[in-house]
Amino acid sequence: MLSKHGRWETLEALKNSPKGKLSFDPHWLDRGEVSLPPNDPPDCSPQPCKTLQYKHFTMNFVTEMTFLFIFTRLQTLDAEVRHESPGPECSQDPGPVSPPAISLLSPKAMETAGRILRFQEEQREKAKISLRQRQEVQERLVEEVSNVESEHLKRFEELTELKQRQEFQSMRDMMDRETKESMGRQEKLKEEQRHRIRILNLRLRELEMQRLREAELEKQRQAEGREKLRNLNTIQEEILQLNQLLEPSTQTLADLPPSSLSSYSSRGNQLCSQVSEVVRKTAQGEFPSAEDMTAAERAVHDMRGLIRLMQQEVTEAQERKKQQQEQEKEQGRQQELQAQQEAQKKAQQLANEKNSADSVTLAWFKELQDSAARCTQAMEPLCSSKDSQTNKLKLELQKAATIPVSQISSISGRQLREIFNKINGLLSGRSVVSGGRTISSSQHPLALNFISYKLAEKFVKQGEEEVASHHEAAFPIAVVASGIWELHPHVGDLILAHLHKKCPYAVPHYPPMKDGTPVEEYQRILGYRVDANGVEGQDSFLKRMSGMIRLYAAIIQLRWPFGSKQGSVPHGLDHGWRWLAQMLNMEPLVDVTATLLFDFLEVCGHALMTQYQSQFWKVLLLLKDEYFPRIEAVTSTGERGSMIRLKQFLETSLQRRHISPPKGQLTSSFWTSSE
Repeated sequence: MLSKHGRWETLEALKNSPKGKLSFDPHWLDRGEVSLPPNDPPDCSPQPCKTLQYKHFTMNFVTEMTFLFIFTRLQTLDAEVRHESPGPECSQDPGPVSPPAISLLSPKAMETAGRILRFQEEQREKAKISLRQRQEVQERLVEEVSNVESEHLKRFEELTELKQRQEFQSMRDMMDRETKESMGRQEKLKEEQRHRIRILNLRLRELEMQRLREAELEKQRQAEGREKLRNLNTIQEEILQLNQLLEPSTQTLADLPPSSLSSYSSRGNQLCSQVSEVVRKTAQGEFPSAEDMTAAERAVHDMRGLIRLMQQEVTEAQERKKQQQEQEKEQGRQQELQAQQEAQKKAQQLANEKNSADSVTLAWFKELQDSAARCTQAMEPLCSSKDSQTNKLKLELQKAATIPVSQISSISGRQLREIFNKINGLLSGRSVVSGGRTISSSQHPLALNFISYKLAEKFVKQGEEEVASHHEAAFPIAVVASGIWELHPHVGDLILAHLHKKCPYAVPHYPPMKDGTPVEEYQRILGYRVDANGVEGQDSFLKRMSGMIRLYAAIIQLRWPFGSKQGSVPHGLDHGWRWLAQMLNMEPLVDVTATLLFDFLEVCGHALMTQYQSQFWKVLLLLKDEYFPRIEAVTSTGERGSMIRLKQFLETSLQRRHISPPKGQLTSSFWTSSE
């Protein structure tokens, strides 16, 4: 048992402890509250306690509250005791005044308090044990987490090290590849250098071999050149000897006409001039080329052919002379028969006067056809030759004559002048280039006749085909034909002959059907095309006739603007006036007359109006008032297209008293154009 003084100290200590300052309310459990001391001195008590929320005090909470209740009860008892005997004061405590001394508890109370303290101590030990257990669990958990994280860190470090090794390995591989590539490029450069050296060596060897070959070729060329010179001298000697055979003698003068002798002589001189030109080139120290030798050999060949032709013509002339003598005897017997036949012909002519031109025109027509026939007969040896070289020359001459005509167009005046100059040069005997080869009419004695015939035929064919499809094409073709006609009249006669043969309405002439003439042959004479499929249709026939009349109407009003000759056009507007007058004197044909009159007036009407003025308007009025009703009379209902076009043209022209220039006419600006 403690002494009384010791118990008071114990109680005083409990009172001054933090728990001793707590106020206790026996009903706090009912209200769920805990009362704290209201105002504690700042120097003797700690800061106000907050509500106890720690987990390890939960088990001791009820015990502590019970202790507080007991302690409060002890304070009450102590206060009762202090009324009887006050205790000593605590002078050493600088804090607040000590409460009055309480009386000692009873043994039962002390025992109870001791039990409380022991219980409290036991609970505290249990709490410590529980706390240590929880700390151990927490430490083990932390250690496990630390071990896991350590393993994770090790794996991360291993992964990082692996990546570093991989990067280092890839970098080393890349450096190895770059090293290999660099070495490969160096090897490639070395190989290219070796290859270039080999190529240079090969080129040097080739150059040396080429130099040797050129030296050998030069020696060979010199030898061949000297051989060509010897051959050329032989050719010149031969051609001069042959030319002497062309000199006129007593026999040739008697048998051949002067024109033939002159043509043979001029042709022989041309061939000699060609060879002399080649010889003059060699006189300057040059060897003759292969083309020169070919030209010289061709000249000798042509000279031989010329001699054969002359001899053949002499023989033919002698035979014709014999035949002429026999014919003169025969003519005497036939004159009586002709007198009887003439009487019959006069009767027939009176019946056909309304469908034929006058006698002068028919004579002119017959003369042109005879001239064309003579030209055809003259070039027969060239056309029927079996020699391959002659046939090749004939084909080249035909191309040189016809291709430029096919190229005529209204693109530019410069191109038209080039075509004209090419055709004119070919007809003049100059050399022209055709198909990459040099062609000349002097290459054959009959070449000029052949070229003229084919050229005239091509002009008419262009009118038949090109002008029939494109009316504006008549003017560029006509101006070239007119210029060639002016410089080479025989070509113009052949153009008229071909035109009259294919289109007799250009004379104008309606050929009568003779007794015994087949229908197809008569239709061919009228200008129709007849083949294995039969006679061509009327529309196709009228289209071709229209094209040729338009070309003829353009030719008579045009003249080549760059010609040097003065005077009238060789076939001018007076022939157009004659054609129009004679057409009005003949009976109209169905479709044909109306079509041709319209085409002719549309192309040539403006030029005739300008030339003949009032006389032209009188003819036009006559055509409308007197001749047009005759056209209507012979035209059926389904064939009035051409008649209506002619009627509208006449009415419009007479009403306006003017005919506009035709479409496609070449202006002055055309000749200055270059494309």
